[in-house]
Amino acid sequence: MQISETSVDVRYAETDQMGVVYHANYLVWMEIGRTRLIEDLGFRYADMEKEGILSPVIDIEISYKMPVRYGEKAYIKTWVEEYDGIRVTYGYEITTERGELSVKALSKHACVKKTNFRPVSIKKVFPDWHEAYEKAKK
Repeated sequence: MQISETSVDVRYAETDQMGVVYHANYLVWMEIGRTRLIEDLGFRYADMEKEGILSPVIDIEISYKMPVRYGEKAYIKTWVEEYDGIRVTYGYEITTERGELSVKALSKHACVKKTNFRPVSIKKVFPDWHEAYEKAKK
């Protein structure tokens, strides 16, 4: 299993009045982690989109454990949890700079044609991605 790691500095705009990261910002950080993983596998989302394929989120599961606060750094680990040739489930752990688990999450995506949102087979349309996902998955 391949795990990609990246970090973000918590900006003031990402927090609420208590100085705690607003819950929806973790979704943005998950996207940063997912993009890093895809790049680490040797690909780019932008290239997929140039081919007329999108990868919308079809399900999110997120569990908040401990807040990250303004002025801290958050660390994002991302991996391929499940992959079936059409759908990809990414796993995430976001930790505080002290190494404490802040968020554990999964996001499920499907590849679809931009023109009609019909699902496409990653295996058929992007065989290199398919092979990389097969090798990288849990």
